[in-house]
Amino acid sequence: MSSHAGAARYAWNWGLAACRDRYDAEGKWWSGAELHRLWNKAKKADSALGWWSENSKCVYQEAFRDLERALRDFVRSRKGARGGRHLGFPRFKKRGRCRDSFRFSTGALRCAGRTVTLPRLGVIATHESTRKLARRLDNGTARILSATVSRTAHRWHVSFTVRIDRDVPGRHARPGSAVGVDLGVATLLTAVDDHGTVIEITGPKALRAGLRKLRRLSKAHSRTQRGSANRTKAAGRLARHHARVANVRADALHKATSDLASRYETVVVEDLNVSGMVAHRRLARAVTDQGFGIARRMLAYKTGWHDGRLIVADRWFPSSKTCSGCGGRKPSLTLAERTFRCDACGLVLGRDVNAARNLLALAASGTERLNACGGDVRPGPGRAAAREAGTRHCARRSDRDRHRANDGYLSGELIPSPAPHGTVNGTC
Repeated sequence: MSSHAGAARYAWNWGLAACRDRYDAEGKWWSGAELHRLWNKAKKADSALGWWSENSKCVYQEAFRDLERALRDFVRSRKGARGGRHLGFPRFKKRGRCRDSFRFSTGALRCAGRTVTLPRLGVIATHESTRKLARRLDNGTARILSATVSRTAHRWHVSFTVRIDRDVPGRHARPGSAVGVDLGVATLLTAVDDHGTVIEITGPKALRAGLRKLRRLSKAHSRTQRGSANRTKAAGRLARHHARVANVRADALHKATSDLASRYETVVVEDLNVSGMVAHRRLARAVTDQGFGIARRMLAYKTGWHDGRLIVADRWFPSSKTCSGCGGRKPSLTLAERTFRCDACGLVLGRDVNAARNLLALAASGTERLNACGGDVRPGPGRAAAREAGTRHCARRSDRDRHRANDGYLSGELIPSPAPHGTVNGTC
C-alpha cells in the first residue's frame, strides 16, 4: 500500500510539473485525461519509470483527476465563484509531509466478513467487519463505485463510495414536531422542542480532556532527532492521540444529531460564523473542541434521511438578545452573562434556553424553504428572515487552514447518503 501511495504522489507531482510548464508557455494546463495520455507515452519512453507496472493503473489515473479538480477549484476560488476559504495554486507533495492516499475506480472491489478485495493488492484483512455492506452487495441493493485507501495515524483505512437503493420514508415518524437548537461552548447544544421540553447535551470536550497527554506527546516528539526511528515512533503515538480525540468528538456529535433528526421533523439552528469564532484567540480551542461546523453538516443530511427539514436562522438574527416571552430586545448582551433577564416583562431564563426558544419560534414563521418531500437529496437549509442586526456584517475572514474532525472509520457500517452516492469507511 505504501508503494501505491508513493505512485499516486509521484503521478500528482509529475502532472503538476507538466501543467506548470505548459501554463508558462501557453497560458493553459492539461486536463486529467490529457495527462493520462501523456503519462502512457512517458512511461514507455523513459526506462527509469519501469516501476509503474508494480501498481494499479487506477492510482495514476485518479491522481490526475484529483489534480484537474484542484486546478479547477483554484480558478473558481480566484474568480470568486467558489465559496469557502481562498484556495491557492496546487503544490507539490513531499513524502512524509503529505497524506498518503490513493483510489481505485475499476477492477475487483469486493468485501466479505473481515476482508476486502482491492486491485493488485488482493484480499486484505480488516480490523472491523464489513458484513453489513457485503449483505447489501449480495442482495443487489448496493454497488461499489470506488475505494479510497488512506493512512491516518500510521494506520490504513479504506473508504468505499457506493450507490445504494434506499427506501425514503413518505413522511417523518413524528410529523409536525419541531425543535430549536442553540450550540454553545459550555454545553454542546441546548434544545427546546414544541412541547417545551429542554434538552441539554454536554459535549465530551475531547481535546480538553486529552490536552495534558497531548502536551506530553508533543514534547517527546520535539525532543527526538529528525529522521530517526524514535521520531517516527513518537510521531505515530502523537498522531494516534489526535485521531482518538477526533473520533471521540465525532462519536458524540453523531449520537446527538441522529437523535434530533429522528425525533423531530423540523430542526432550527443558527448560522454561526465558525471561521470568525475560531479566529478569536480565547475562543478558538473551545469552539473547535465542540465541532460546531460538523454538527451543522450532520444535521443537514440526517434530516433528509428521515424526511425532515433543517432551517438555518439568519446569521444576524439576535436569538440571544431577544426575549422569548414578550419579544423585547436587549441592546447588548455580553458572553459573560449566562442568564437572560428581560427588563420589559421580567423573564429570567438561561441564556441558551432563551435562544433555543427563539429559534423554535422560527419554525412556524413560514419563511423557511422546504425540501422536496421524500426526495433523496441533501436538504438545502432554509433561511429565516432577519429581524435585527446584532453584530457587524463585515465579519473578519481568516485564510488559515482549519482542521476538520475525523468522522470516524466504520467498516461495514453502510451510511446511506442523501445524494445518490454514499460512503462506507473501514480500517485495515
